[in-house]
Amino acid sequence: MSSEHNDNNVVRAAKLDTATLSDALDKHGIDGQCYRIAPRDDAFRLAGRAYTLKYGPASHPPGTVGDYIDDVPPGSVLVLDNQGRDDATVWGDILTEIAHRRGIAGTVIDGVCRDVALCRELGYPVYARGHWMRTGKDRVQVEATNVPVNIGKARVAPGDLLRGDADGVVVIPQEHEEAVLATAEAIEAAENGIREAARSGMRLDEARAQFRYHQLQTAEQ
Repeated sequence: MSSEHNDNNVVRAAKLDTATLSDALDKHGIDGQCYRIAPRDDAFRLAGRAYTLKYGPASHPPGTVGDYIDDVPPGSVLVLDNQGRDDATVWGDILTEIAHRRGIAGTVIDGVCRDVALCRELGYPVYARGHWMRTGKDRVQVEATNVPVNIGKARVAPGDLLRGDADGVVVIPQEHEEAVLATAEAIEAAENGIREAARSGMRLDEARAQFRYHQLQTAEQ
C-alpha cells in the first residue's frame, strides 16, 4: 500500500465523524469502537496511522516506560496498550511536549495519562480511560513496539487508521479501510440529504426511506 494512498485515506477519515465511521464499521462486522476511551478535552480531534506500544508490569530491575518518542514518524497516532490499568500512568508532560513539537497526530491510551493541563494548553490530542497523577515508573514497562495491541476491546495493528473526536476513538483495520471509508462517506451523504429533505418539510421516515438510510447501516450478511 503506497504512502500516497495511505495519506489520502487519513485525509478522508479526518473529514468523517466517529459516529458515522462506527456505523460503517458495524455494517462491515468490525468491532473498531474503542470502548470508554475518551478525549481529555472535547475539542480534541485526531486522524492518523497507528504506532503501537504494549505495556506490562515492571520487571526487577524495571525496564523503561517511554524512551521511544524520537523514533515515531510525524503524523502517527501513538497507541499505548496499558491493559486498562488506571493506577499508573504511561503518558505525561514531557512526552506531550515532544510529541507536539515533532508533529505526532495524537496519543490513544488503554489506561490513564497525567499532566492534562499541558495537552489542553498545546491542543495536543490525548485519548484515555482517565487521568491521574501517579507515575508508571517502576510499575510498568514497554514490552513490545509496533505489535498488535488492544485498546478498549478493539484490536489495533501497526499502520491501522485511527480517528478521534468528541465522541471517542475508532480504529479501521488497514485491510478493510477502503470499504469502511466508502461506506462511511455514503452514510454521511445520506444523512446530509435527509437533513435537507426534513428542513424542506418532508417527514423523517419518508426522508430516511428515500435515501435508503437503514439499508446503509444494516450489517452485511
